[in-house]
Amino acid sequence: MITTKDIIIDPHATLRARAEEVKSPISDEDKAILRGLLEYVIASQDDEKAEKLGLKPGIGLAAPQINVSKRMIAVHIPDEEFPEDTVSYALYNPKIISNSATKCYLAGGEGCLSVDKDIKGYVPRYSKIKVVGYNENDEKVTLTLTDLPAICFQHEIDHLNGVMFYDHINKENPFDVPAEYEKL
Repeated sequence: MITTKDIIIDPHATLRARAEEVKSPISDEDKAILRGLLEYVIASQDDEKAEKLGLKPGIGLAAPQINVSKRMIAVHIPDEEFPEDTVSYALYNPKIISNSATKCYLAGGEGCLSVDKDIKGYVPRYSKIKVVGYNENDEKVTLTLTDLPAICFQHEIDHLNGVMFYDHINKENPFDVPAEYEKL
């Protein structure tokens, strides 16, 4: 199982490289990596497992963060009130194929398992995106995402392109965002 020790920390070079496409059909080795990414984020949200295994909690993880420069991500955002609305996916070669004109940001800012310092500021993201990718069974998956899931997918797909969340923060005024941006 992937643990916090496997996660590389900024400024590691792999975090700034454009990750390679995963060949289809997906290999058993890549399937295992994809499953491992999702297992990590799910286990990291379970307080008991996280403490036992020493996992830093997260809702998303990309393969470059474990020093594997391949286009693979996992996202797990549980919905306690409506479990059927839980967003839980492990995808390879994900692409954002469309986005809303409207933007949003997290009121508390964003964090990252590969960034071990607190970076303050708002990260502007699209409020709604459409993502296409492939699951471990080589099935095409198309998702329309809003709010936190949309933000998380944008964050993880950025990792595949060598982009860190703080690259989006306004350098002169980190808490400055246009009034029309929705605060989440």
